[in-house]
Amino acid sequence: MSTFTIAIDAMGGDYGPSVTVPASLNSLKQFPHLKLIFVGDEAKITTSLKDSGWNLENERVQIRHASQCVEMHESPSKALRNKKDSSMRVAINLVKEGAADACVSAGNTGALMATARFVLKLIPGLDRPAIISTLPSMKGHTYMLDLGANVDSKAEHLFHFALMGNEMVKAVEHIKEPKVGLLNIGEEEMKGNEQVKKAAQLLTDSDLNYIGFVEGTDIFLGDVDIVVADGFVGNIALKTTEGLAEMIGSRLKRSFTSSLYGKIVGLLAKPVLKIFKEEIDPREYNGASFLGLKGIVVKSHGGADTLAFQNAVEIAYLEIEENVAEKINAEVERLLNKAGVK
Repeated sequence: MSTFTIAIDAMGGDYGPSVTVPASLNSLKQFPHLKLIFVGDEAKITTSLKDSGWNLENERVQIRHASQCVEMHESPSKALRNKKDSSMRVAINLVKEGAADACVSAGNTGALMATARFVLKLIPGLDRPAIISTLPSMKGHTYMLDLGANVDSKAEHLFHFALMGNEMVKAVEHIKEPKVGLLNIGEEEMKGNEQVKKAAQLLTDSDLNYIGFVEGTDIFLGDVDIVVADGFVGNIALKTTEGLAEMIGSRLKRSFTSSLYGKIVGLLAKPVLKIFKEEIDPREYNGASFLGLKGIVVKSHGGADTLAFQNAVEIAYLEIEENVAEKINAEVERLLNKAGVK
C-alpha cells in the first residue's frame, strides 16, 4: 500500500503544538501508512514531540521550521502578503510541491482559504471553492456545503458545489448515487429566490441524483446525503446547529444536577446520555474540507482538542486514499462540459 504524507500546520488554532502534535501522533497509530510533516516553530514542535513520548529518530515524522504564524483574527490579505514563511503557508506549499499529499490546519479560516486558493489554484472550470463538512442526522450524518467560503453565490456556483460535494461523498462514503438537496425556505417549486430556482433547474438537468428543495429540518432527518447552500446561509445553519447542541447539553446538565430527584434520574440515564453525547459530539464532526482546489486542505476548528483535531487528520487521510481531488477534477470537467456550464 502507498504511503501518504500530511503536512500539519502545528502552530494553528487556539492551542498550537500542545494539541496538533499529540492529535496527529494518534493518527499515526490509526494509519500505519501515514507520515507527517509538522510545520512551525521547530523548538516548540520538538518539545511537544518529546512530551508525547515520540522517538525523534522515527522517520514517520519530520519537522519543517517556519518563522511566522498567522494569528486567528489576522486579515487574510495581510497574512497572504506578509506571512510568506508562516506555518500555514509553508504547509500548503508542501502540498503544491508534492512533498505532502494534504494539509491540515486549525488556523484562521479566511487566511487558510486565501492562501490555499493562491498557492494551489482552482480546478479548471470552477471559479469558487467551497467548504464542506458533516452534521449529525437521525440516520448518521449529512454533508453540507458551502459553509462559509462564499457569501454571495450565483446559481452556477451552487451547481458547482453540488458537483463537488457529490463526488466527495461518492468517494469517501461509497454511495453510488448520493441524494442531493438544495436548501430553500420550502419544498414547493415556486418558493425561493431566483438564484435558488436557477440552480434547481441546472441540477434537474444534470446527472446528479437531485431530489429537489429541502428545508432546514431535512438536514437532520437523514433522508438527504448532501445539502447545498450559499455560504452565507450554510454558515448560519452550521453555527445555529453548534449553538443548539451546546444549549441542549447545558440544559440537560442543569436538569440532572438541580435537585436530588434530577441527580437520581441522571444517574439512571447515564448510559443513554453517554451514547447521546457521543452521537452529537461536535468533536466527532470536526474537519471541513476545502473543495475545488488542486490539492487537499482540511480545516479544523480553532478550538479543537486532541480528539477533534485527530478527526480532521482522519478526513484528510481518507480524501488522499480515495483520490478525492483527482476525482472531483475529472467529474467536474465531464459534467460541466456536458451541461454547457462554464
